[in-house]
Formats: sequence, structure tokens, C-alpha cells
Amino acid sequence: MTTATTKGSAMATKTNASVRPTKTIKPASAKPTKAQQASDAKWGRDVMKHGFCIVPSVLLRAQQRLGLNPTQLAVLMQLADYWWDAARKPYPSKDALHDRLGLSARQIQRYIAELEQAGLVKRVERVASNGGKLSNEYDLSGLVQRLKKLAPEFEEAKEASKAVIRKGGVSRTKAAKAGTTHT
Repeated sequence: MTTATTKGSAMATKTNASVRPTKTIKPASAKPTKAQQASDAKWGRDVMKHGFCIVPSVLLRAQQRLGLNPTQLAVLMQLADYWWDAARKPYPSKDALHDRLGLSARQIQRYIAELEQAGLVKRVERVASNGGKLSNEYDLSGLVQRLKKLAPEFEEAKEASKAVIRKGGVSRTKAAKAGTTHT
């Protein structure tokens, strides 16, 4: 069972025995930022008031290079949605992932095992103070490292697509790197 509680200006989501803070709720009188206004215009205020997840575009663009099928990517996106703080790894329950993805607990375990085998995710077992099992924590540092390695390739491709071929076959980018001008 999931319930939302508020404490001061922060909102928390309570799932089973864990309480996780979500984002800070700004007073109604606060003026929205340009980014908030743009998101509201694009997606609608009613959608955006439920929050958002920051995911690097490289993850989406590198799906094939990472060898991710659509369901594996969906599982990663769900884990990323639970990862609110760099210092605190996400720990959604399999039930929460089931509710969001419509997959069985066994399917979720299998996809996470595949992501773990690929070095993108590491499961970390959590145990309650009374010795009971809690939901696993998911370390996404393997995914982060792989994306950091892929990022320069995407930057090079971006620069190559920007290069304008001039008459004579020399691009402005190559000429600029060589320190010469083409007349």
C-alpha cells in the first residue's frame, strides 16, 4: 500500500515500511521557473504536478549499443525514477515495479538479473533491524560508467553532423582544428 504524507513543505511517499522523500512542494504563490513553464506547456500542469524523472538522452540514444531490449530499458527507466539523490540508491519493491510495468515478480527478477549480468545494475540486499528482508537496493553505477564511456562518441557524432562541407571538400571544423582558413 502506498500513501503520501506531507511534513512541512516536503512530500514523502510511504511504501510498506520505507518512507522516501519526493520533491519539495513550492508554495502556491511561488512563481514557476522558465523550465517549469516550458514543461507545463508541453505536458500540461496536471501531468507535471506528479513529478518528473531526469534521464540522460544518451541512455535513450544508446539503447541498441547497450544491448537493451524495450522491457530492459523500461525497467531501467523505472529504477531511474526512484533514484532521487545521487548518494542514495533506489530501492523500489518488486510489487511497485509490477504495478508500474505490469510484469510478474519473476519477470522483474529475470530482467534485473539480465541487467546485472550486463554490468548495468547491481542488486544490494537490504535487511531490516529485526532481520527481515526489505526490498533490494539497486546500484546503477555500472550504467552510469557505461554512459560516460559512450558520451564522447555522441559528442563526436554531433560535431560531425554540424560540420559544413565547403567548396573544395574542406569542412569548417577541420579547417578550424588545423588553424587554417579556406578562401
